[in-house]
Amino acid sequence: MTIDADRTDSPPSDSIVISIDAMGGEGGLSAIIGGMEMSTAINPDIKFLVHGDSTKLNALLADKPALAARVEVLHSDKVIAMDEKPTRALRSGKGSSMWNAVNSVKQGEAAVTVSCGNTGALMAISMLQLRKLPGVKRPAIAVLWPSRNPSGFNVMLDMGADIKADPEDLLQYAIMGASYARNGLDVKRPRVGLLNIGTEDNKGRPELQEAAELIKTAQDGSDLEYIGFVEGSDLPADRVDIIVTDGFTGNVALKAAEGTARLVGEFIREAFTHSTLARISAVLAIGPLKRLKNRIDPRRSNGGVFLGLNGTVIKSHGGSDEVAFCAAIKLANTLAQNGFTEKLAARVASAAAASKNTTSETNEA
Repeated sequence: MTIDADRTDSPPSDSIVISIDAMGGEGGLSAIIGGMEMSTAINPDIKFLVHGDSTKLNALLADKPALAARVEVLHSDKVIAMDEKPTRALRSGKGSSMWNAVNSVKQGEAAVTVSCGNTGALMAISMLQLRKLPGVKRPAIAVLWPSRNPSGFNVMLDMGADIKADPEDLLQYAIMGASYARNGLDVKRPRVGLLNIGTEDNKGRPELQEAAELIKTAQDGSDLEYIGFVEGSDLPADRVDIIVTDGFTGNVALKAAEGTARLVGEFIREAFTHSTLARISAVLAIGPLKRLKNRIDPRRSNGGVFLGLNGTVIKSHGGSDEVAFCAAIKLANTLAQNGFTEKLAARVASAAAASKNTTSETNEA
């Protein structure tokens, strides 16, 4: 029997509180505040706990009374640098804006943490404070990948939380990614593909072959559809909703895609500015060009979700501007409204129980 662990009867809270690490990242406080201001215009019930330098934050909020009414500033003048090693961040990070932002979720004061800061430090601090869900060995980072699907995105994980992943990890990634797709993209029965060097069943390393069998066996009980192996060309396709891979491969793919998107954008600008006729053509094509820009703009799909923890943490891109940070907040708000943290925990627990029962039956046989 399938346990509908991703749906509950309890209504969401009227007001979602999001904890913000305001001191991380490279965009500065203006990008953080700008993204929050854009978010309140879209989501009028949202509220913020903002961790950072109170003097600087209050100065920026002074000219934004509508936003300030929804913000509580909690002072912290300690910052974890973007190049700081995770081990050092664990030793000396207590009291920093990042540490305090995650702690707000741990204490139940906020539903989600959003940070532009050091990814490794954020994961280490989140794992220390929130702890892993029972049965989860390796948390994962999931991102939205632009695609031809109706939602406009696929979910891909792991994107760099851990460079290793054994077959059991890949199975958990599939289950957690499917839960994310149901709650973040409203995909009723997500289709899961395992990233490989070919779609044929005999392709790939032994651990991929084993992972494929595990996901195939678990698909009915986990309310997902396993479609088999997928290739790199399928990442933006509409034949799959979830792409599962190890953190090393996922991170390389993500950085390659970001670089390619920037290159395409530069080529388009060069093509429409190299002559007077080209500039006139650009004016005539401004509508289609704007739509294209929005479709390939990585800022609008910003936000990597840490999956497998007792709490939801979203890593915004380190160089986020206000548009990108607004997108990360929008994602945080959507997941919080859907009770994602509780549903993911229930889904992982259900899968672990099913696996334990299967192992017990096999041993008895």
